[in-house]
Amino acid sequence: MMYNKNSIAKSFPKLFWVLVVSCFVAVSCDDDNGGESMGEPYFMIEEDPTSLSVSVEGISQKYVVRSNRDWKVVAQSDNDWVEAFPNEGDNDGIFRFNVDPNDSFEDRTANFAFVVDGQEQPVLFRIDQEANVPYITILNAENGISVPSAGGEVNIALETNVEWTYILDDESWITGVEQSENALILQAEKNTGLERSITLTIQSTTNGLLEEVEITQSAGNVILEEDFSWLTYGNRIFYETAGEKRIDDGWTEEELARGWTSTENTFTSNQKVVYARPGFVKLGKTNYGGDLISPPLAALDGPTDVQVTFKAVPYETAGGTQDDNNLIVGVVGPGTTSVPSFTVSNYPDYDADPDCVLIWEDESSTYTFTITGATAETQLRFLGGAFDLNGVGAGKNRIFIDDIKVVIIN
Repeated sequence: MMYNKNSIAKSFPKLFWVLVVSCFVAVSCDDDNGGESMGEPYFMIEEDPTSLSVSVEGISQKYVVRSNRDWKVVAQSDNDWVEAFPNEGDNDGIFRFNVDPNDSFEDRTANFAFVVDGQEQPVLFRIDQEANVPYITILNAENGISVPSAGGEVNIALETNVEWTYILDDESWITGVEQSENALILQAEKNTGLERSITLTIQSTTNGLLEEVEITQSAGNVILEEDFSWLTYGNRIFYETAGEKRIDDGWTEEELARGWTSTENTFTSNQKVVYARPGFVKLGKTNYGGDLISPPLAALDGPTDVQVTFKAVPYETAGGTQDDNNLIVGVVGPGTTSVPSFTVSNYPDYDADPDCVLIWEDESSTYTFTITGATAETQLRFLGGAFDLNGVGAGKNRIFIDDIKVVIIN
């Protein structure tokens, strides 16, 4: 039989594409029938953990899955304290075991299975969490609790995981008025005599656990005493600024009702540039100063000479860069201060005092001045440098203030 070369040449492209399509169909059929393109099934968790031990605080522990199949993490019994999230995935992935804090006095255990491509794996994952222990802690009670001579509410904050009651060994001048889960409010009368103190006992109603603290009220000549223990924002470490609250942007109505205020700084959008920290305040920010103004000295009767003591620490960065350190003192209303300002030179030493606790107890942190002719309308005023610090020195004059006390001296 004779073949025409031109006919063969014309037919070749059609034959080529028929062969290509046939091969594609054959491969597709192999995938559908055997699933061989996924390879041999495998499932593992990196580092092959099979258990997790957790403290009472709880944890969120991450695990990396290596697999070529779908998988699930399945609890073997109902529980409300630990979960896997997400509890399923496809191929490689990440999940976490989220374990809640344990408030109970019993340890607990949960087991989880891994189901891979519908098949449960032979090894369970075990999570053990230790039991809690009963505790009562009276916060900020290391050096006792101070009450101003003017009296008023005394807020006692607690951390506890037991039901509790309280005992005052002398209720002649201080009594309990409100008890909640983690707080006690006492009411102190005005003191017109010498310093006095009582012991407050917080004790468990179910066992012998107890905690005691001494509450001391200043003598009658102390007309203002403020330790800012009711402020709990941010960090005690001076250079850690996250979480601090500006007085006009975050303080609660209850905190503002205590009477401390600040002047609006017209150089920075009328902000009141005073910030709350845990148990103290910070004046100013970069390029702008802020002032702190006290409540009126309402306990005074007529013009009176008083002595003011306070603690102050200038700002220093973690790397050792120091702010300017000029603190202006004055009054709003009647009275004349004995000095117009202080150079606050007790910069913190973060190597010796990394938590910024010891600096407050150092004698160099305490400053004193007097006011002549103060009245019930007089208010104290502390200003870090100036309201506008642009182009002035370092351009920063941040100062921390705590433990302000005003005593009648005549």
